[in-house]
Amino acid sequence: MAAPFVYLRPTDDGTSATALRRAAFDGNLGRLKDIIKDLGFGKRKTRNAVLAFDKDGIGLLLAAACQGHLNVCKYLVEEFGADMNAAAVGGVTPFMASAESGDVPTVEYFLDHGGDITKVDDKGCAVLHHAAGTGCCKVTEFLLSKGVPVDMDCGRGTPLFHAANNGKDKTLKILLDHHADAGADVNGKGTIVSPLMLAASQGGYTSFIKFLLKAGANPNVPDDLGWLPIEYAASRDCREEVEMLFPFTSPIPNVLNWSVDGIISHAKVKDKRPMDQNQKDSRKSILKAQADLAFRQKMYDCAAKVYSLAIDHGPTAVLYANRSICRLLTGDGEGALSDAHRCRMMRPKWAKACYRQGVAHILLKEYKHACDALMDAQKMDPESFEIERELRKAREFMGKTSR
Repeated sequence: MAAPFVYLRPTDDGTSATALRRAAFDGNLGRLKDIIKDLGFGKRKTRNAVLAFDKDGIGLLLAAACQGHLNVCKYLVEEFGADMNAAAVGGVTPFMASAESGDVPTVEYFLDHGGDITKVDDKGCAVLHHAAGTGCCKVTEFLLSKGVPVDMDCGRGTPLFHAANNGKDKTLKILLDHHADAGADVNGKGTIVSPLMLAASQGGYTSFIKFLLKAGANPNVPDDLGWLPIEYAASRDCREEVEMLFPFTSPIPNVLNWSVDGIISHAKVKDKRPMDQNQKDSRKSILKAQADLAFRQKMYDCAAKVYSLAIDHGPTAVLYANRSICRLLTGDGEGALSDAHRCRMMRPKWAKACYRQGVAHILLKEYKHACDALMDAQKMDPESFEIERELRKAREFMGKTSR
């Protein structure tokens, strides 16, 4: 499977550090050795150069590990003593990154050479969280077969919760088969929108709902509006999901015909009842607070989904700006740009709207458009370091592509 670290493959800027990282990311061991040889340093200085993090805070071992390039990883560890437990950006280690590559031999090599199964990144995720949360089935099974605790929780949820929250039903099933303790975990303890509620309200998560129910998710917990998951599924006319939820849902008092057809009819009528403005504003504030929390915990995909629910109750420029950065951080350049455009239409004189538009264009490698948007942002906020930094980056990229 393709690893989610595609941003680690740098654009060539002519420096040896970038060339080294690119060779490591591509798994080109011969090229890597040639570059190291051409450095012409002494042994100690060469080792320091190979083990150093570059300007982005990325080391060569992480760049190779995230793509599962075992040959490069072995060379860096055995020849230079590269540390598989060294934390890079976001606290992610090469060992954790290898778990997301889906390459079991690389994960096994790190585990056999001192990979720390208990170390966590800035999101509170250890190596099993990385494997399960990104849907890497073979790595998840391998780690569990080696005795990695299935219910490890460092304060931000177990691997089961991360698999559930990211909609990774295959690894969710593996964890359940290994007797992962669901309990309040899959019910989203401490959250406003539980994984089950999120799945039932958005659609496209039929198999996910099935596994959440198997994991012990409680379908009888209403949201802040008093809606149950089955009512959301019924309002979308998703009969299959309603049939899944029906045996586990306690009868709703005001539904006289307690059947699948009766629930669907009830939900459609209920969905047409207008909310007053106070209800909409309250609901939107609650959802925004939950999305903001998910963002601070660096659960960007979850945050984007909850911002979407908030937008359904009344779009604002802030909500679009926030969802834009979430989509940017998950690699969805088109989605990030679309939200940035909407944000700018609502608040054309807001520097942040132009900034969001600019960074989305950079991700899409549309550097001329990025420069235009960022120059607009700079006119509105000339003191912003962030805007200046991204504008400089866009200009550099544009200059290289025009050569």
